[in-house]
Amino acid sequence: MALDLQNRLFELPDIKPPCNFRRALLKLSGEALMGSQESGVDADVIRRFAQEIVIARQDLDVELAVVVGGGNFWRGKQHPEMDRNQADFAGMLATVINGLCLQDHLEKLNQPTRVMSAISMEKVAEPYIRRRAIRHLEKGRVVILAGGTGNPTFTTDTAAALRSVEIEAEVLLMAKNGVDGVYSTDPKTNPDAVRYKELNYLDIINDDLKVMDPTAATHAMENHLPIVVFDGLREGGLEEALVNPYSGTVIK
Repeated sequence: MALDLQNRLFELPDIKPPCNFRRALLKLSGEALMGSQESGVDADVIRRFAQEIVIARQDLDVELAVVVGGGNFWRGKQHPEMDRNQADFAGMLATVINGLCLQDHLEKLNQPTRVMSAISMEKVAEPYIRRRAIRHLEKGRVVILAGGTGNPTFTTDTAAALRSVEIEAEVLLMAKNGVDGVYSTDPKTNPDAVRYKELNYLDIINDDLKVMDPTAATHAMENHLPIVVFDGLREGGLEEALVNPYSGTVIK
């Protein structure tokens, strides 16, 4: 599959395109894993994500970590009757379910993988320890970072920005659902919407562009972490984002 995908994107059957990054962190939303279902994990969708991650890791030789959301199982904001902290902890547990599912599909493709959780649950995942995560990456393992930040009130977007900085990733890759970047307006409702090739962090914060939450954007800005927003549902989207970040929107 890797070779076929490479041919379709670049038409270079015998030459691997250069990758712009040595180490990257991919943010996958829980909603992206649902596919056309109303909830849960679509096996075909998560299998394709696993294949794309393997291409990035093995063909492009990128050290890759993944932060997964949990919105396909649970969204705390949809349960206002609950205590906010309790609802957020339930959402963190949902991210661990997604992490285990993704690990299973990656290992079926012979890609060594570790799930590390910010919430202690040693029977199913390693505890998140920064230096251990970096060591796993250096050994060629994909590291799935679950449990958010381990603290309520923080989104998995913020967890992705935080972990990117901690593991010294060179880029944060934000996979969106069917949208290939950041647009002036919603491209699904406005055919005249314009895709931005490049934005500043403050554009995201001040203009409320809904790419990520302001805390995540602020943390990325303070640590000079570039962000690439790309279409995670398009086949080959991850590889293209790594090779040609301006195929999506670059935020820096």
